[in-house]
Amino acid sequence: MPKPKSRSFAVIGLGTFGTTVASELARFGNHVLGIDTVEKNVTRVAENLAEAVIVDGRDEQALREAGLANYDVAVIAIGEELEANILCTMNVKLLGVRTVWVKAMSRTHHRILTKLGADRVIQPEQEIGRHIAQMLHNPLVRDYVSLGNGFHVVDFRVPESLNGKRVESAGFAEEFDLRALGLMRGTEFLSCETGAAELQVDDKLLLLGRRENLRRFADGL
Repeated sequence: MPKPKSRSFAVIGLGTFGTTVASELARFGNHVLGIDTVEKNVTRVAENLAEAVIVDGRDEQALREAGLANYDVAVIAIGEELEANILCTMNVKLLGVRTVWVKAMSRTHHRILTKLGADRVIQPEQEIGRHIAQMLHNPLVRDYVSLGNGFHVVDFRVPESLNGKRVESAGFAEEFDLRALGLMRGTEFLSCETGAAELQVDDKLLLLGRRENLRRFADGL
């Protein structure tokens, strides 16, 4: 599999969230510029990033001088300062950065950022909270990914009640309108395309379907 091309990222706001995003992007081999108004935040990440500078995101000219216009993606991770978050988003858009992701603190803030043209508005605490709650609610749910329009891919741990059943006879499609994409048994991937695969306890089963159908299936296990 070809290695993804590296891109250039500017992460503005180096609190816990911004530092984590910046450090992980750098670990993946991307060129990352970290920006914050607090010297200790910049110093903390300087060795891990390609560049780290003290700049106020509310200052369009300062961002221009920092080279923001040349970056592929900007991540506005400024936390509690609503005004700084919004002004920084406006400035980055004015500088012509192609893709802009912004952290929001509330639903109203989310709407404002969307109106300003942010490509993706994220509320990390809420998103992580929902993710954790889903897995706590049903211990068989190991992880899941939202595909939009109500569709999710969920990683289920196969329980005793399904042990020994073939995929085609487990009722995924007929009873729950779900599609079995495949399963992992240790390090081995088994296709579910023909329905002949036999489920075993603790297999990782990947199911695709609408949220309500996945919930109905999970609650019945």
